[in-house]
Amino acid sequence: MRPATILLLILAVVLAGGMAAEGAGECGRASADRVALRLAPCVSAADDPQSAPSSSCCSAVHTIGQSPSCLCAVMLSNTARVAGIKPEVAITIPKRCNMADRPVGYKCGDYTLP
Repeated sequence: MRPATILLLILAVVLAGGMAAEGAGECGRASADRVALRLAPCVSAADDPQSAPSSSCCSAVHTIGQSPSCLCAVMLSNTARVAGIKPEVAITIPKRCNMADRPVGYKCGDYTLP
């Protein structure tokens, strides 16, 4: 799937109701689906476990990763699922970005951050 197609799918999910959030959740007042849009630069890195994530991807992951529960929720969000993101690959992006402060061992659904 081409990146432009994926971004359109993500936008469609968000506009269809993914942005509706009442109160604070894992990502504060923004829904995980809405925050997932910030990871658009990570589409290829989330598809290929051997690819080097771009600097813009790593920057976004580092920012979102300040809250491990938010990062987890984003990687497992409906937006990520609809975009075809493989959680088992996406979960490796913080390590591939060489994030020294990544939450190693953090349990994220059926996955654990390496």
